Amino acid sequence: MTDLPTGVGTGVGSMPGTDPREAARIINGELDFAHLAELPARGIGADMIGRMAAVLVDLPIDSATWGYRLGARGSSVARRARGFLAADLDAIEEIWDAAGFIGTGRPVKVAVAGPFTLAASIELVNGHKAIRDRGALRDLVESGAEGLAGLVGEIRRRLGASVIVQLDEPMVGTVIDGRVPPLTRLDVIPPVPVADVAEALRSVRERLDVPVIVHNCGAPRWDLVHALPDVAYSIDVTGIGSADTAALDGIGGLIDRGDVLVAGVLPGGHADSAIHAETVATTLAELVDRIGLGRKVLSDNVIVTPTCGLAGASPDWARTALSICARAGELLSADPDAL
Repeated sequence: MTDLPTGVGTGVGSMPGTDPREAARIINGELDFAHLAELPARGIGADMIGRMAAVLVDLPIDSATWGYRLGARGSSVARRARGFLAADLDAIEEIWDAAGFIGTGRPVKVAVAGPFTLAASIELVNGHKAIRDRGALRDLVESGAEGLAGLVGEIRRRLGASVIVQLDEPMVGTVIDGRVPPLTRLDVIPPVPVADVAEALRSVRERLDVPVIVHNCGAPRWDLVHALPDVAYSIDVTGIGSADTAALDGIGGLIDRGDVLVAGVLPGGHADSAIHAETVATTLAELVDRIGLGRKVLSDNVIVTPTCGLAGASPDWARTALSICARAGELLSADPDAL
């Protein structure tokens, strides 16, 4: 997967607090593979759906009784979201400028809600979820891809960076299985076939022409992994045991075809003093041993992250977690056979 750094640690996306400069300082101080912070504690417009409100082209998102809905042009929520995104970009540009990173091609990741989680989370003006309307879903895919392409271009202009896009899809399994809660019990939302999900995500990747990570902090969808090559997958690997043949086979197939596992290996929401970089690296080494892969894949096909975003963590744990991920990545790259 061209230009996707491996044998490194990074964050998932969200961070605690409301100060974009402080979040940028922590991220860029601890990680060689940085990411643009997402700070949902700032309120509506600052979470992953709000970030997409700032990205979508000609599809304004506004607030609704239970969250977000497609709204009218000039939405206050969209303006608020764009303000948050601009502040986040200003913060990382300031840090990179002071550190001399601008123009170096250093990697940076931006995380946004994927189109299926977005469509399953927002309402149409009639109160139905957008995922119910295939035309609305198609519009969200196309508008999101266009807006993301613009965001990637802006980050490149500001930072001179190698940009990676992460599509957060915690609800993709719910969409595929047809389990999105409808407006009424009689209005069942049909499932979206895996082939259609893969085709839509493939169209986004091709429009962006940058490395793409699909992040699913729920149960991994190995049917989607199989149907969508040339994409990295970010999953929680902490619960994978020797009897979980579907997961072991899924990871093995992903790596065998040359793609990248973004492995969530330490808790995002709470501190755990028993976790150190050495235990994280050893856990990943034992995982690839169970699969039957050579340990060289740890440096060539693995990125280390927390299991989920750090928005619910304390600032101290957020810093520590990113530091552990970075150090574990160094251990994987240095000599994986020594673990």
